[in-house]
Amino acid sequence: MKYISKRLFDGEAIEYCGDFHGLHKFMAWMTLLFLGVFLIGIYLFIKMKVRFATTEFCVTSRRIVLKTGLFTAHMIDLELDAIEGAHIYQSFFGRIFGYGDVIVQGRGEGGIDFPIMAHPGRFVAAIEEARMHAQAAPMEMLSEELHHAQAAE
Repeated sequence: MKYISKRLFDGEAIEYCGDFHGLHKFMAWMTLLFLGVFLIGIYLFIKMKVRFATTEFCVTSRRIVLKTGLFTAHMIDLELDAIEGAHIYQSFFGRIFGYGDVIVQGRGEGGIDFPIMAHPGRFVAAIEEARMHAQAAPMEMLSEELHHAQAAE
């Protein structure tokens, strides 16, 4: 089970989880293949595989979360209503192969700089969709309460 899914609040659900691009996972294997003869290749391969296995980034119904770390967990989250905007940065090859950086700006000095991920546009779209649902939820609850109050009369 994922680290983030174990630390959800009551009523919170994971909407979307990002992942590293397959090209970056392939580069770990290429590093091992070409530099594996030297200890540096084995070290870099293990370092990359541990990073891939211990980094999680998800959009939930209440917040966005980035978790890193193996022995110590470093978790950064940002409430959906505190998000000012999200930016995608893709290099030339990133646009061709579908990977890039996502930076989410929060109110004030807050923000999260996510690692290079596959399909950054989908991640940002999931953030915007979750924000839209979070903004509409209080109005839907109010509408239901008014409907129940009128039905009781």
